[in-house]
Amino acid sequence: MNVHTREALPDHDIAIAVGRIAFVGRDATHCIGPNTQIIEANGRYMLPGLCDAHMHIESGMLTPAEFARAVIPHGTTSMFTDPHEIANVLGLDGVRMMHDEALMQPVNIFTQMPSCAPSAPGLEATGYEITPEDVAEAMNWPGIIGLGEMMNFPGVIHGDRKMLAEIAATQNAGKTVGGHYASPDLGPDFAAYVAGGPADDHEGTCEADAIARVRQGMRSMMRLGSAWYDVERQITAVTEKGLDPRGFILCTDDCHSGTLVNEGHMNRVVRHAIACGCDPLIALQMATINTATHFGLEREIGSITPGRRADVILSSDLRELPIEVAIARGQIVAENGAISVDCPHLNWPDSARNTVHLGHTLTDKDFEIKAPEGANRVRANVIGVVENQAPTKALKAELPINGGLVEGEGDVCQIALVERHRATGGVTNAFVSGFGYQGRMAMASTVAHDSHHMIVVGTDREQMALAANRLAEVGGGITLFRDGEELALVELPIAGLMSDSPAADVAAKADRLVQAMQDCGCQLNNAYMQHSLLALVVIPELRISDLGLVDVRTFEKIDLLEPLA
Repeated sequence: MNVHTREALPDHDIAIAVGRIAFVGRDATHCIGPNTQIIEANGRYMLPGLCDAHMHIESGMLTPAEFARAVIPHGTTSMFTDPHEIANVLGLDGVRMMHDEALMQPVNIFTQMPSCAPSAPGLEATGYEITPEDVAEAMNWPGIIGLGEMMNFPGVIHGDRKMLAEIAATQNAGKTVGGHYASPDLGPDFAAYVAGGPADDHEGTCEADAIARVRQGMRSMMRLGSAWYDVERQITAVTEKGLDPRGFILCTDDCHSGTLVNEGHMNRVVRHAIACGCDPLIALQMATINTATHFGLEREIGSITPGRRADVILSSDLRELPIEVAIARGQIVAENGAISVDCPHLNWPDSARNTVHLGHTLTDKDFEIKAPEGANRVRANVIGVVENQAPTKALKAELPINGGLVEGEGDVCQIALVERHRATGGVTNAFVSGFGYQGRMAMASTVAHDSHHMIVVGTDREQMALAANRLAEVGGGITLFRDGEELALVELPIAGLMSDSPAADVAAKADRLVQAMQDCGCQLNNAYMQHSLLALVVIPELRISDLGLVDVRTFEKIDLLEPLA
C-alpha cells in the first residue's frame, strides 16, 4: 500500500536490510542471499507501521515499556508522546525517566517536551513547574521531537513571555510545536493562537473545527481515544467537503489499558475512520505518512519506501485491519496478536514511587460543604459531565441543606480535589452531575489531569474519606468504596499514574473498576476517563482545582454557592 501515491500495488516485494527498507518492486530476487529470511505475504496487504500522532502514555496507566508491549501487536510502530502527566508530579526528572524508557523500546517512541505545568498558571498548583529553561535543555535530548500540546492558549493569544519563550526554544531547535486550542471561538483569538506557533490541534469536536484548523495552516488531529469520539464529526471535512486529506491526522490522545487490551490502538482508529466513510487508503495516510511529514520524519518513517525504517504490517483485510504480522526496524515484533520481542524496563527510583502526600488522615469533615447561615436551600454551580467528550457543562442546581451542610440531590453528587503533592491537607469541595451514582459510595483517583492531585467523587462523605486514605496507603491509583467495602482497586505506584505490571493485569483490574462503577449506578461510556478529567482547567466549561472552582470560559475562579433570588 503506497501512501505517497495512494495506490494499491499488487505483486510487489519488499527487501529489508539492517532495519531499513532496501527495495520495493515486482521482483526482489536480486536481494536474496544465503542468510536471507523470506516472509511469504500470501496475498496479504503490506502496510506501513501505524503512527499515533498525539498521545499520553500515562493515560494507559502503564509505563512506556508496558504500553509498547500492549500496542505492538496492534501494529503501532511509532508514537508521539507528551508526558505532561508525569511532568506535573515529578517535573523534568519525570519527563527524563519517560524519555529514557521510551528510547529502550523496540519501536519508535518520540517524546514531546511538556509545555504547560501548570496548565493554567494562577488557577491550579502542581507538584512541579516546567520552565522555558527546562524546555531548552530537553530540546538537546536524543528522543525529543518537539513541544507538547500548548494548553495555555490564552497565554499564547495574549503574548505571555513564558509561553512564547518555550515556543521559541522549540522552533530554534527546528522542532514541532504541539497545539491545544479548547475553545469554540474561531475568530481573532484563534488566528492569534496559530500565529504564536502551534502547528497542530486535537481539541476539535466538529467539522467546522477541523476545517478552521487546516485553513489556518495547522494539521487537524482527529482523536478516537477511550472516551473521545471526535473522528466521526470531523472527518466529513474530507469525506463530504472534499478537503485535501494531507492536512488531517489520526490520533488517540488518551487510551486506557482496557481499550488497548480489548479493542486495539491505532488499528482501532483507522477501522473507525473507514467505518465513518473514509477511503481506506486515505485513512491509512492519516495514520502514517501524514504524521511522519508533520514531524519532519518523512525520510524515516510513515511509508514502505527505500531508506525508511522497516516498519511494516501484514494484514488480510484492509477494512477490519487484523494485524497478522508486525515488523519494526526490520524485526518481527508480533504475530497474530502475540508479541515476540522484549520491552525493557527502566529501574524506576523510589522518588517516583512515593508521591501521595495528604498531610493528615482524612475524615468525613474534610468533605463538608457548609451552607450560608439561615438558608434552607442554595443554588450551586455544578460540573456537568458530557458523555464521550472532554468538555463539561456549567450547570446550576438548587440543593437541600441538612444540619447546616449542603447535600447532593438526585443526579448531583459531591466532588472533591485533594492536594497530594506537598501535604498541605487542602481539600476543595464542589458538586458534579452526570454519573448517576446511587447508594453510599465514593470513587477516588490520583490520575487527575493535569495537576494530578486526587479527585474524589461520591454520594457519602465517609466513603470519600475511606477512598482517599486508601490511595495514600497504596501510593496512588484508583479505588471505589461502597458501604465501607472496597469494590475495586487499581494500584498505580509510579507517580500515582502508572503501573509497571503487564497491560492485561492492569486491564483486568480496570475492568473490575468499570463493573463497580456500573454496580453503583453509572452507565456512562468510559466514565473513568470523565472522572479523571474533572480537574482539567484548560477545557471548558467548568472544572475543579486545588484553588477552587474554575469557569474555563473566562479562566476565572467562581463561587461554588450563589444566593437564591
